[in-house]
Amino acid sequence: MANLNLPTPIVVAGAGLCLLGGYLLGVVAGPDTPDRATGTVESYDADTNHLCLSGDAVADQDGAEDGELCGTWQRAAGSARPHEGDSFRFVSKVSQQKSTPDQVLIFGEVED
Repeated sequence: MANLNLPTPIVVAGAGLCLLGGYLLGVVAGPDTPDRATGTVESYDADTNHLCLSGDAVADQDGAEDGELCGTWQRAAGSARPHEGDSFRFVSKVSQQKSTPDQVLIFGEVED
């Protein structure tokens, strides 16, 4: 077997093409990330973390009914509690399990 030595610029260019190809493949074939939306807080129950949001961006979300999205707020410790009329930036997900009905999970926080 013979050894083959390539010039450094060719090796660097080949590595760059491989990285670019991997990035493009990940962007095209990778999972879709949810878009953050902003809604208005209609109600919030601190005992159950049940949150209802409304607004133009809310009506397009999975799980929204009659222009309102209600679900369980999943929050980070220390997050400000929402009050009626607050602007709320969020991402929602519908949790589908065999043993329970579909549940809407809302991840987000009150905008300053």
